[in-house]
Amino acid sequence: MVTPSRITLARKRRGLTLAELSQHAGVSLQSLSNYETGRTSPRPPTVRKIAAALDFPEAFFSGAEVNELPSDGISWRARTKTPPRVLDSARAAGTLAAQLYDWIAERFLLPEPDLPSLGKPDPETAAGMVRTRWDLGQAPAPNMVHLLEAHGVRVFSLPPDSLEVDAFAVWRSGVPFVFLNTLKTVERSRFDAAHELGHLVMHASGERPCIGPEAERQANDFASAFLMPAASVLGHMPAGARVDQILSGKRIWKVSAMALTYRMHDLNLLTNWQYRSTCAELSARGYRTDEPQGLRKREASQILTKAFQGLRTKDIRPHNVADQLGITPGELKNMLFGLTMTSIDGGREHSRSHRIDGVLSLVRG
Repeated sequence: MVTPSRITLARKRRGLTLAELSQHAGVSLQSLSNYETGRTSPRPPTVRKIAAALDFPEAFFSGAEVNELPSDGISWRARTKTPPRVLDSARAAGTLAAQLYDWIAERFLLPEPDLPSLGKPDPETAAGMVRTRWDLGQAPAPNMVHLLEAHGVRVFSLPPDSLEVDAFAVWRSGVPFVFLNTLKTVERSRFDAAHELGHLVMHASGERPCIGPEAERQANDFASAFLMPAASVLGHMPAGARVDQILSGKRIWKVSAMALTYRMHDLNLLTNWQYRSTCAELSARGYRTDEPQGLRKREASQILTKAFQGLRTKDIRPHNVADQLGITPGELKNMLFGLTMTSIDGGREHSRSHRIDGVLSLVRG
């Protein structure tokens, strides 16, 4: 029996309209509409056509009902400039990642969410409150993905076809999720993670709007203050710093040169003229869109790494997980932030990822 919501989810994941799917699958538009609304159910040959057109295993369409991630709580950064089908595809990818999280949560004890709801404090104060709660003091933020995961945030990567989406965050049944674009520079990805953290703590209570330019400004200010605490920046950076001093200083907080320049201007360490001239020089050197000589080691999920290593001890491989979720191994790989599996030694899979610290345990049973 086909589950209607799964046809819709797979179609959105591929960024197709009903008319486009009709053309690709060779199935009438009216029939597809009926399948998605549940008025009728496709026969097996038609399911095969739909599955082939969407590049999803046939088994996916007979799984349990799927609830898409709530769209109301997502603050897209460039909502008006990004095609709706791209946003729908990214949200569908997030929904599939949430299915993976549910699968992992049935087998592992994961860190409980530890995020305050700060609907009223200004971003600078809110960032300081989260830092205090997480015992970070004024020290530079460590690996942002590990930090979020240690406090109960589920972090997944966005697929390459969601390049137009920087990142997004959402609460789902009391669990916070962050989805990151891993093709940006390491420094900008860290800022994205802090930016989404800002949305999760400041915009979940409904006390202030979670969408719009003002919400984005608040999340940016939160990220800036979280990654570069005022006392730390004032203690390390001289007023009127030269570009070479900024390029050296950005390594302290592992941020982009532009982000540190903005923060220094915000803290009155750069005058308006110095800020503009610094930005112009950094742009001329390529720092507007890139981070020359920047960090090379991408921050990645330790939860997913450890989970898949734990599964391997039980002879459960990534392709087994993909089979159980009814998705392709390629779709699964897109979610595994920084975790690369290769088939070597006669098909045995090895992780080429990152060092793991003990933060989750297998559920006994």
